[in-house]
Amino acid sequence: MSHHRPDTLEHAPLGRESAYPEHYDAGLLYPIARAANRVPLGIEEGALPFVGEDEWHAFEVSWLNTRGKPLVAVARFRLPADSPNLIESKSWKLYLNGFNQTRFESRERVIEVLERDLAAAAGAPVAVELLDVDDAALAPRRLPGECLDDLDIEVSDYTPSPEHLRVGDEIVEETLHSHLLKSNCPVTGQPDWGSVLIRYRGPRLDREGLLRYLIGYRQHQDFHEHCVEHIFTDLMTRARPERLLVLARYVRRGGLDISPWRGTPGEHPPAPLRLARQ
Repeated sequence: MSHHRPDTLEHAPLGRESAYPEHYDAGLLYPIARAANRVPLGIEEGALPFVGEDEWHAFEVSWLNTRGKPLVAVARFRLPADSPNLIESKSWKLYLNGFNQTRFESRERVIEVLERDLAAAAGAPVAVELLDVDDAALAPRRLPGECLDDLDIEVSDYTPSPEHLRVGDEIVEETLHSHLLKSNCPVTGQPDWGSVLIRYRGPRLDREGLLRYLIGYRQHQDFHEHCVEHIFTDLMTRARPERLLVLARYVRRGGLDISPWRGTPGEHPPAPLRLARQ
């Protein structure tokens, strides 16, 4: 079962009526090359200025055992940021839906099939975990650091404007977050709600300016992954921190949530966490 070649959104399932298959078909996965969306950020293919992953959770995963009994799980996927392709979200949902009436001999076999198919679409290994629906790891937690959302600011700019990013002379190490992140799907225009964490060491960021900048994504149309890369590159350019981590945790839509993170070499995200809105 062949995969689509990496392509633009022209033929993607997003925004189109789709039949929801009940049987397994790896060919439903639709890869999209990352490179074209990185060109406007000044990122050259093969020379990424960050490390990172896209962490996905799928809350609607089910299959049949060999006796036809349904089993359910929550799947966690980790797609490396240096993979040539991302995977379009609706195609991922359609692909997972195909497991619903498909028999597998074991949970391990489901993981094996998922890892094989997703790696073929992404062009790089994809880590897969299947979690029980009552697994403690899925309990909601809070983002670390200080929240910016109570700042009493006036806002009139709802497009990403890096000129809002200003720094002082003091060198600090701090973690900040906001739940006011919103962007829009580049195909359907549907809102994508999220929270964003910024952890850095470097010149102190002006917090009001940072919050205005993050709110600036409110009418911006782009994929979750590209929004995080946009924030990362703007912060590196304007603030020039020694170390930087940008992590977004988006609210689930269609049974899938995504949490991309990008960081300077050596940075790692906090332990896996899920927020109440996810």
